[in-house]
Amino acid sequence: MTATSAQRNHSNMRGVRYGEVLAVFLKDSGLEAEVYGTQMINDCPQELWETLDATAIAIEMGAVVAKLNGPRHWMIDAIGQKVAVVEPVFHDFNGLTMRRIATVPLGDNPATVPYTERNVNRGAVFFFDAGKPVYELVNPQGLAYVMQAYCIGVDPTISEANLGALGECLALPDGWSYRTRILDEELIVDTTTKLATVVQDEFENTYTLPE
Repeated sequence: MTATSAQRNHSNMRGVRYGEVLAVFLKDSGLEAEVYGTQMINDCPQELWETLDATAIAIEMGAVVAKLNGPRHWMIDAIGQKVAVVEPVFHDFNGLTMRRIATVPLGDNPATVPYTERNVNRGAVFFFDAGKPVYELVNPQGLAYVMQAYCIGVDPTISEANLGALGECLALPDGWSYRTRILDEELIVDTTTKLATVVQDEFENTYTLPE
């Protein structure tokens, strides 16, 4: 997708804070996580986030299990058009309002394994601006996954300021590498017509495959 064929709906997203709840249900096709997020609703206030209990949420929603995903900070610069891949149901999590935004097919394994690809049905366009730094995981085949958001739920000291040195803290599998680079041109990740492919590192920072 080119810059002329994608429209930005929300700019100045880099650094914006949000949080998510993943509720895992058993479907005919296997386990599937429904993703609820605070994106475009609120900045996931810490005092509300700290009251959330994953076990209580799972019981309330009738889920197999629930996971608190965050808090997180965007490393994209803008979000474009959004395709409604699921009905955008709003849910109040102990006073913290979230909206259902995506689904993640999990098969028979709900566990998050670092450096393992997952597909996300999110229907969104992400923009990374020319001249801005990006932080990438590169797999043994040379595919580069660009960081879409960093997480402070595992290590609260992670910030945009120290992402350049993050590679020194990662237990990278054989053949994997971490790098920082400045974009020569705008990078657009369009998943409005296909599933997004993402991986996480052991700190639950999330990286998306551009192609």
